[in-house]
Amino acid sequence: MAVFIENNSLFVNGIVLLTGVPENIAISPAPSGSAFLGASSLTPSSRHVFSIGTLQGFNFLSLFRFKIWWMTPKIGTSGSDIRVETQFLLIEAKEEYVVLNKAGEPSPDDILYILVLPVLEGAFRASLQGTQTNELQFCVESGDPDVQTTQVYESVFINSGDNPYQLIKNSIKILAAHKGTFRHLDDKKLPVHLDWFGWCTWDAFYKDVNPEGIRQGFESLSKGGYAPRFLVLDEGWQDTFNEYQKDDEGRTGDIDFGFETRLKDFKENDKFRDLTSDEYTTLPEFIKFLKQRYSLKYVYVWHAILGCWGGVLTSSEALVKYTPQLVNPIQSPGNVGNLRDIAMDGIEKYGMGVIDPEKIGDFYNDYHSYIASIGVDGVKVDIQNVLETIGLKYGGRVHMTAMYQKGLEEAVEKNFVNNNVICSMSHDSDLLFSSLKTAVIRSYEDFMPREQYLQTVHIAAVSFNSLFLGELGVADWDMFQSLHYAADFHAASRAVGGCAVYVSDKPGNHDFDILKRLVLPDGSIMRAKYAGRPTRDCLFKDPVMDGKTLMKIWNLNKLSGIIGVFNCQGVGAWPWYDNIQDTSTPEVIYGKVSPNDVEFLEDIAGDKWQGDFAVYAFYSGLLNKVSKTGNLEVSLGMLKCELFTVCPIRVFTEAVHFAPIGLLDMYNSGGAIETWSSIPGSEGSIVTMKARGCGRFGAYSSKTPRYCTIETKKEEFTYNPEDGLLTIMLEGDCQLKDIRFVY
Repeated sequence: MAVFIENNSLFVNGIVLLTGVPENIAISPAPSGSAFLGASSLTPSSRHVFSIGTLQGFNFLSLFRFKIWWMTPKIGTSGSDIRVETQFLLIEAKEEYVVLNKAGEPSPDDILYILVLPVLEGAFRASLQGTQTNELQFCVESGDPDVQTTQVYESVFINSGDNPYQLIKNSIKILAAHKGTFRHLDDKKLPVHLDWFGWCTWDAFYKDVNPEGIRQGFESLSKGGYAPRFLVLDEGWQDTFNEYQKDDEGRTGDIDFGFETRLKDFKENDKFRDLTSDEYTTLPEFIKFLKQRYSLKYVYVWHAILGCWGGVLTSSEALVKYTPQLVNPIQSPGNVGNLRDIAMDGIEKYGMGVIDPEKIGDFYNDYHSYIASIGVDGVKVDIQNVLETIGLKYGGRVHMTAMYQKGLEEAVEKNFVNNNVICSMSHDSDLLFSSLKTAVIRSYEDFMPREQYLQTVHIAAVSFNSLFLGELGVADWDMFQSLHYAADFHAASRAVGGCAVYVSDKPGNHDFDILKRLVLPDGSIMRAKYAGRPTRDCLFKDPVMDGKTLMKIWNLNKLSGIIGVFNCQGVGAWPWYDNIQDTSTPEVIYGKVSPNDVEFLEDIAGDKWQGDFAVYAFYSGLLNKVSKTGNLEVSLGMLKCELFTVCPIRVFTEAVHFAPIGLLDMYNSGGAIETWSSIPGSEGSIVTMKARGCGRFGAYSSKTPRYCTIETKKEEFTYNPEDGLLTIMLEGDCQLKDIRFVY
C-alpha cells in the first residue's frame, strides 16, 4: 500500500509525511493507491479532535474557511501554519536527492504531490487544523449533541501523484465513486447561462433594485452594443418582512444590513407587482418585455437557501403549510476560530425561520414552480452554509445540508429546462460533498468595488480556490464593473478563468472598450475549457504579499492554451493576515512565462507538432516562437497584467509551419478556434480551420500563403515575415466561418 504507518511515522510513496503518529490513528485502503485515515476515542462525543502527527519541512498550499461562507488560500511549511477549518491541503514533497535542472530547481518529475482532503463520513464532517507545536489534527463534528460517535474510519483522504492537477481531479473522482454523495463536474449537466454575457443587479442597485432601473441598464448596455443575454435579479425583489423595523420609527435592531429580514411570500414585492409602464404592468410582462426588446435569453432570481437572510416568516399565511419554526443558529468552534462574519452575527442574534427538512422539497418546488411560471429560467441561491449551524434536532449538519440540497436540486431539475442554479456562500464541505447535480459554485466572496485592498486578493483567491472547487463545479469568479479602476484587471482574469462573464455596472456607467475584449457582438463569450488555476511555480507562493511573485493562471481552449499573468503585489492584503507590515513593494515585478506553464498542451497539439509554440501577448501585440521548455520575460507594474495565447506549431512541410492564434483583439484570442488541420492541395498545403467571431484574426506562419479564403471567397491578408504574424479580417456575424490558407 502506498500509504502506511510504520514506527509511528506516516509514509506516502516512501516519503515520511508525518512523525509521531498516535496509536489511535488507523489507515484503510482506497482505490488507486490512495487511503483513508480514521481514529478512535474512548469517549463518545458529537465533536472530536484527533492528532495525526507532526508535519514540518514541506511546502504546502491550504484552503481554509476564513469566514463561514468562503475559503481562501494560505501557504506554509509546518503544522502551525494550518488554520482551523482547512478543507484542502496540497503538499509538495521533493525527493531527498534530486537532479537539478539548468535553473537550479528540482525537475517536476522529482516532485511528489500529496493531497490531504477531510471528507464526510456518515453524519460527521471533517476538517483539518494545526497546532503551535506543528501537530496536524483533524476535527470531526456532527453539529448535534445527540449524534455522537467514538470512532471514524474514512474521515481523511490521502492520495499522491506527480501532476498536481491530475491528482486533484483523480482524487475527487475516486471520492465521488466511493462516497456516492456527490459527483465530479464531468458528470454534471451545465447551466445555460455560462457561455453568454450577463448583468447582475447587485452592485448596480443593491436592495433598491427596481424595474425602471433594470430597464435603464439594459438600454445603456444595448446602446453600446452589448445587451446582456442573461440577467441575475439579485436581492431586493422578494416579498419580505422585517419584524424588527418599524416604518415610522426606523430600525429597532442594531445591525443595519437586514440580516433579520424574512421571506413572507413566494411572490414579488410591491416594486415589481403593480408597474405603470405602457408596455408592462406585472413582473411576468416585464420579463417578457426584456426578452423581446433586448434579446435577453435567461433570467435568474436570487433567493437564500432558507428563502431570505432570516429564513421565512413563521407567521406567514402563505408559508404556514411548510410549518416553519424559529431556530437559533449555533456556530461551531471552527466558524469563530478565524474571522467572525457580520451576517452570521446578525442571523445568530435574531434567529432564522427554518423549514423542516422533510418539507423543504415541497417548499423549493412550489417556489420554483411559481417563478418559472412568470418567465424566470433559474436561481442564484445564497447563504447556503448557514445550514451547518441549524442541524440541532434535525440529525446534525451533514444530514440537514444533504436534505436541503436534495430538495433544491430536484426542484431546479423539475422546474427549469436546464440545471440553472448558481450556488453562493457555499464553501463548507458539508455542501460540496452533498451536491450530486449543482454545477456552478461561486469561488470567493463578492467583488467589492469600494474595497481597494481586495481587488488583487480576489483574483488570486478565485484561482487558488478553483483547484478544489473547479473539480466539483464550474467556478464562478463573480461579476465585476466594467467602469472601475481595476476593471481591465478583473476582465482579463475572467477571460482566463473559464467562468461566466457578467458585470454589475450601474446604468450608463460602462467601458465598452473592455467589454468588447470579452464579449462577441452576438452576446456570446469565448469561455476557456476548465477553471483557471495557478501554474505549478505559483502553487506554493504568495502572489499577493510576498513582494516578488507574479500570479500566473493557466487554462486551455480547444486548440490552444492561455496564461494570464497578474501583478497582485503591493495593493492588497489577505483578510485573515495577522501581522500586516508596511513593507515596500517594487513598482515593477519581473517573472517568466513558458509554454510549459500550460498543463496538458500535448493533448491538443496534434501529431504534426514537433515541440515549438507560437506565443502571442495580448497587450503588447508581440508574437514569439518558443520551445516547450523555453520562456519569455515579463515585467508588470502594480495592477497590471498580460495574457499569452500559446498555440502548438504544426509542421506540414519543411517550409510550412503554422499555428492559429485567433481573434487578436479579444483577451482569450484562442477561444475563437473550433477546429483546424491541413489537407493536401494541388500545388502544396492547405491549412483549413473553423473559427467564430469577428475582427482581426491572426496566425503564425513560417511563410506567406499564396492566398486566403473565408467561406470560399478570396480575402486580403497581411503578413509580417519578421515574426510570422499573418492577419485577416473576419467580417459579418459571429457564426463559425470556414477559413483557408493556401500555400
